[in-house]
Amino acid sequence: MNVLPQALRESTTVFERGWLSSNNVLLAGGEGTAIVDTGYASHAPQTLALVKQKLGARRLDLIVNTHLHSDHCGGNALLQQTYACDTLIPASEARSVRDWDEEALTFRATGQRCERFGFTGTLENGATLALGGFDWSVLGAPGHDPHSLMLHCPEMRVLISADALWENGFGVIFPELEGESGFAEERAVLDLISRLDVDVVIPGHGAPFTDVARALDAAYSRLDYLRADPARNAKNALKVLIVFKLMEVRAMTFDALLSMTEQARSMRAAADALAPPGERRALLEKMIGELARGGSVTVDGETVSVV
Repeated sequence: MNVLPQALRESTTVFERGWLSSNNVLLAGGEGTAIVDTGYASHAPQTLALVKQKLGARRLDLIVNTHLHSDHCGGNALLQQTYACDTLIPASEARSVRDWDEEALTFRATGQRCERFGFTGTLENGATLALGGFDWSVLGAPGHDPHSLMLHCPEMRVLISADALWENGFGVIFPELEGESGFAEERAVLDLISRLDVDVVIPGHGAPFTDVARALDAAYSRLDYLRADPARNAKNALKVLIVFKLMEVRAMTFDALLSMTEQARSMRAAADALAPPGERRALLEKMIGELARGGSVTVDGETVSVV
């Protein structure tokens, strides 16, 4: 069921993607066309196919990235090559993209990949962006990622929340893994959303939803649960990153997963919060066991596969 306001339905398409890719929001009303977030690198051809199918003979004029985690910007390069479109990124990420610092951009830190892309402009909190024939306010949304942004259309009462608010939670609070503040920022973002006039939320993952109050209640509850014991955030992060990688490559040996956990900064930080370095193997065995019992992965000897 399309929950978008009637005035947006003809011009706005939400491509709800699987967990390897973020959702993509294609806005084709007004004078130009734009896409908000572009999915993961391995899904880039699919992203391009979806855009081509919807736009037909029209060209894509603009990419807008809410933040630069690999599952939100992995299609940038292919879309830029195809359409020579403009690209707007969070202003605080400009130097890292210009220098293509994969460590600062968290691609190496999470064991993920992203093809190099450029940008033609930046966005920051307080800006206004014309998309799909309507004005959207750019709102800072740190917590999940220090650089993340949301887009709010007051006229249509619609919020593109990225990973700051899902129907049942929010994205991993990555700053907390490395001793930086993230829980307080996420609470402030939830408080901000609660004060907005919003009837529909388009999240970074999952279907658009209308019961914003219930989603906020669920998010506050989860945040309180994580803050009560930060190891819970670390455990969730490690599991999410393991499953994400397995969804990309389908299967890995246990030793390969262990090596990735030791080399990728965010995974290593999460593991360090849960066990001493000398107990890394036992920790990973425990995590894989829990994922297997939960039905997320299967284990065949030394090979771990995604279900």
